[in-house]
Amino acid sequence: MVGAVVLVVSLSGNDDKEAAAGEPADESSPSTTDTPADPAAADVDPDDPAYEPARSRPLEDSLYPNVGDPGVDALHYHLDIAWDPDEQVLTGTTTLAFRSTATAEEFRLDFGDPLVVDKATLDGEEVDTQHNGKDLVVQAPVEKDGTYVLVVEYSGTPEPASAPTTRSDFDTTGWTVTDDGEVWTMQEPYGAYTWYPVNDQPSDKAFYDFTITAPRGWVGVANGQLQSRERVRGKTVTEWSLDAPTASYLTTIAIGDMVMTRDESDSGVPITYWTPADDPASLDAVRFSPQALAWNEKKLGTYPFESLGVLVVDSESGMETQTMITLGDTDYTTSPEVLVHEITHQWYGDLVTPTDWKDVWMNEGMTMYLQGQFEADRGGQSIDDVMDTWASAESGMRAESGPPGNYDPTTFGQGNIYYGPALMWHELRKKIGDDEFWAMVRKWPSVKRLGNATREEYLSWIEKETGEELTAFFDAWLMGEETPPRS
Repeated sequence: MVGAVVLVVSLSGNDDKEAAAGEPADESSPSTTDTPADPAAADVDPDDPAYEPARSRPLEDSLYPNVGDPGVDALHYHLDIAWDPDEQVLTGTTTLAFRSTATAEEFRLDFGDPLVVDKATLDGEEVDTQHNGKDLVVQAPVEKDGTYVLVVEYSGTPEPASAPTTRSDFDTTGWTVTDDGEVWTMQEPYGAYTWYPVNDQPSDKAFYDFTITAPRGWVGVANGQLQSRERVRGKTVTEWSLDAPTASYLTTIAIGDMVMTRDESDSGVPITYWTPADDPASLDAVRFSPQALAWNEKKLGTYPFESLGVLVVDSESGMETQTMITLGDTDYTTSPEVLVHEITHQWYGDLVTPTDWKDVWMNEGMTMYLQGQFEADRGGQSIDDVMDTWASAESGMRAESGPPGNYDPTTFGQGNIYYGPALMWHELRKKIGDDEFWAMVRKWPSVKRLGNATREEYLSWIEKETGEELTAFFDAWLMGEETPPRS
């Protein structure tokens, strides 16, 4: 997520093709048809070896224990949704392949209570459900390590979730509807449950496929790569597939009047921009993406996914949604430094993800530090100058919201989880030297590639990698009530 506090640090395109929403982009694009997408696309085998990377060890979150359930290990979601902006009604079918982590008479998912379950089946047999608040309880027995396919058909008018934050750029998460009926989502630390049934906790990663039906002239956008785009009975149907498992907070969806623009990085990564049809300035801004990615690849190595996208929506915030970054339409959220920030998250946060929200600093600290290095490089400053500027405000953030590793859970996403850990990484860099520091930064995402990590795993790995005893150092920076002295 883009940083909560903007500290001012002075800063001193490739060929593309464009296509209107819902229209074929060129001769190689999916053709217009009057036939719906093949429903077999939703068929999944929970024992497919391809889902092995999605096998997780789900945990109950220490800060937000009422969201997520460690009894469910989601392997694959197929989300088939249709949006009617006039009636404000979402109609959906979620097909979930999952592993049960325990033997039980029932199991639970997160699911927004304004939505109504019309029908549910488990392995093809209809089952009863109870829907109390945000808890969807499926009343069917499951065995430990058994694999199942749950299909939930639902409809209703989604409502966003209240966000546990004091930030000014957002106060709700999940399904968000604009004044003209367009839709977008950002959902950190939770809120995916506002539009589909899900185990909404970061320790449970899964593969995703999406089928989105949008009104004529609009288009549906989601994570991953666009597999098809067709006109079906006057509506636009898009299919998307994500090539790697992801946490639910890193999913995204938007439905509206958008234009797709193609691009490519120097390293050959296909890039797409999805921007409002009436906002060419936002497209001009996000065209910096190939340069941002090139800068990141020099620091972190080869981009870890098959594609990169940037989606611009009617928001004041930004989110590192996996392979399809979601940005608000402000000058800051579409700026070069935010593009670098959210692209860095594809390694730190997306490729490797904390198991628990108490360790969101593992995402934001390193990402913020690399943003600071980019700002220094681009602005002709030293990284020390950038850190000095940031340090002037860090103690106040820590006092207001708590230490980065023990923050007040009602202040999620405040500056304390960004700037304090960024300063910490700079101190470690000075302690061990540039070569060893950047080798460590580059290597870590591959150690837990496509998976999750705890704080203990991360910090013990750093000590082993550097040969340094760092317990007191990390405790002071992550758990201290006051900012440690800087060297």
